[in-house]
Formats: sequence, C-alpha cells, structure tokens
Amino acid sequence: MIQMLHEKGLRSEHAYTAAFLSIGLSLFTWAASLKAEPGAGLDRADRWGIFVGEWAPTFFGLGIALSHYEQQDGALNASVRDIRKEREQQAM
Repeated sequence: MIQMLHEKGLRSEHAYTAAFLSIGLSLFTWAASLKAEPGAGLDRADRWGIFVGEWAPTFFGLGIALSHYEQQDGALNASVRDIRKEREQQAM
C-alpha cells in the first residue's frame, strides 16, 4: 500500500502536513462547535475536537511509513546505479 501511495505521488511531507493541519482543524472544530451549538454544551464540542484530532496519529504514522519507504527506495536506487556503473566499466 505504501509503495502504491508513493507511486501515486504522495510523499512523507504531505502526510506530515496533513497531520499538523488535522491538529489545527481539531481546535477549530472544537471552537466552532462551542460557538455554533451553545445548547449542546462542552461535551459535543469535545467530541468533535477529539474526532478530528484522532486523524493526526494516522497521518503521522503514514508519514513515517512513507519516509522509511523513501529512504529504502533511495538506497535501492543508489545500489542499482552502482551495479550499472560497475557493469559499464567492466564492459569497457
């Protein structure tokens, strides 16, 4: 799954950005719920804030997985380049 996301263009920076945005969105939804639904009370606002806030760990985990894949992919690509250079030198 991580490889597929990486091939589609998703990078670790995108996931980390989404995580930080979800933290900000969590605070915003909490405050907006307090203001928009004053009769519902603090409990409803807390639920909204927690619901959106739970997205952040998922995005951070996805960012870590993508970061590991990117580092591994870079190492593999470097190894392939080294092997190709060696073969080219041997062929000369």
